[in-house]
Amino acid sequence: MTDTQDKRVQVDISKCPLHEVDTFGPEFLQDPHPFYARLRAEAPVYRDPKNNVVYVSTYDLIRQVNTQPKLFSNRFAEQLRSGSTEQQDPDEVEIIKQGWIVADTMLTADPPQHTRYRKLAMKAFTYRRVLQMTAYVEELVESLIDELPESGRIEFKSEFANKLPMYVIADALGVPREHFDQFEEWSNAFLVQLGGVAAKEERLWAAGKIVEFQKYFVEVIERKRANPTEDVISDLVHADLSEEGDDRKMTYEELLSILQQLLVAGNETTAHTLTAGLYFLLTHPEQLDALSADPTLVKNFVEETLRFLSPTNNMWRVATADTEIGGEPIRKNDLILVRYGSGNRDEAKFADADRFDMLRTNAKEHLAFGGGIHTCLGSQLARKELQTAFPILLRRLKNIRLDPPDQALRFLPSILLRGVFALDVAFEKAPAPAERE
Repeated sequence: MTDTQDKRVQVDISKCPLHEVDTFGPEFLQDPHPFYARLRAEAPVYRDPKNNVVYVSTYDLIRQVNTQPKLFSNRFAEQLRSGSTEQQDPDEVEIIKQGWIVADTMLTADPPQHTRYRKLAMKAFTYRRVLQMTAYVEELVESLIDELPESGRIEFKSEFANKLPMYVIADALGVPREHFDQFEEWSNAFLVQLGGVAAKEERLWAAGKIVEFQKYFVEVIERKRANPTEDVISDLVHADLSEEGDDRKMTYEELLSILQQLLVAGNETTAHTLTAGLYFLLTHPEQLDALSADPTLVKNFVEETLRFLSPTNNMWRVATADTEIGGEPIRKNDLILVRYGSGNRDEAKFADADRFDMLRTNAKEHLAFGGGIHTCLGSQLARKELQTAFPILLRRLKNIRLDPPDQALRFLPSILLRGVFALDVAFEKAPAPAERE
């Protein structure tokens, strides 16, 4: 926490004027939902006078923004930099200069650029390919459980939830699993960068790790260019943009942009959803018993977990013209924060929305994967991993429970992501199935 954050005056979010809420402060980021509820009730489209950012908070209005990409652009990276009241730290700039300035490809691009890059990246996550991964993911889940200590007490996020999606994306990219510690550090560095609230020391550490990531993968790219293999990086390295009338291979800047998005999107949101989902089960024992007795409920349980957590809690947009949202005027170049976490708790869409209910009939209509042309390209893979992991976990980790029993979820400080910090659990581990021994 920075000195500035230490001196912030805490306010009662339920009672104070909206403009007094520090929406980028640590207390708010731990629990934004009381403020979200007020926004939906009092100002579904709210211009924060402290920073001139427009917050869009109801389910229907968020969908309206998501379905108009020409009017609400994803090219927000430069807008965020130019709109900042602080100059970029010269020490951070010097570190960044040692690497590559990545291109705007998917997350921070609009059609037609977005379309061409997404089409290439989607080849790695086709529905057919994901369907064929069931046995592979099952074996990976079982092997990770085999490796858990016999003591029956673990920090679940670091010892299981982080590893499952990281191994899946490492295998897909064709890079060694034994470099897991490096991948985890790189992923954490990108989270610091995305979070937008880090202190200088963290930002400098993250910048150094991102340059390290870039140099590592430039070497991988060169190896795959010389010796193609059956993996995602080879597919991307040898792909060209001829369908878009651009007969060339992608540059380092383009490839690194796509790879860093695959690394973060391919593991972080899944790891947080695994951790939060287990916590929701352990704090709702009747739902834990129901899912343990009937694993077919897992699909809807996963959708409700995604809704309730909203691992991508917010996302930026930029208005490309004067317009309106919900009757409120929007000016060209306005920076908009689309609050998915609020839309997923909108009572007008989800009855009793602050209650976790894995039998909720419309849980799958959540906004956790965004919407429109920017729907998360790894959503099917994330679902596959989550739907596969939970039944196996409940079958093999008997009498699983919170340890200590009164712990609450703590969240990493971030404007965009709702990341779970840790979860301590205890259990009695059942042996592996006979056919695997």
